[in-house]
Amino acid sequence: MKNDLDKYIGRRKRTDKKFAENFESGYQEFKVGVLLRQAREQAGITQEDLAHRAKSRKSAISRLENHAEDVRLSTIKRVARALGKNLVIQLVEA
Repeated sequence: MKNDLDKYIGRRKRTDKKFAENFESGYQEFKVGVLLRQAREQAGITQEDLAHRAKSRKSAISRLENHAEDVRLSTIKRVARALGKNLVIQLVEA
C-alpha cells in the first residue's frame, strides 16, 4: 500500500507538469546526498572527520549531504574514496 508521501507525489505529478518534469532530477540530487551521508554514518565518522580525509571543509560536506546539486563528479569521487568506497555510474533506460 502506498504511503501518504507516495500518494502526494503521484497526485502532484498528474496535476503539475513542471513538478513532474523536475521531480526525477531533483530526486536524484537528493539521493546522492543521502547515500553519502549514510556511508559516512556507517563508517562512524563525523562530517569534520570526512572533510579532513577528503581534503575539504565540514561546510562543503554538509552542503554535499544536504543540497547535492551541481556537484562535480570529481568531488563525489574524492569523498567516496575518503569513505573507502568507489564511485560507480550507471546509465539506465529513461
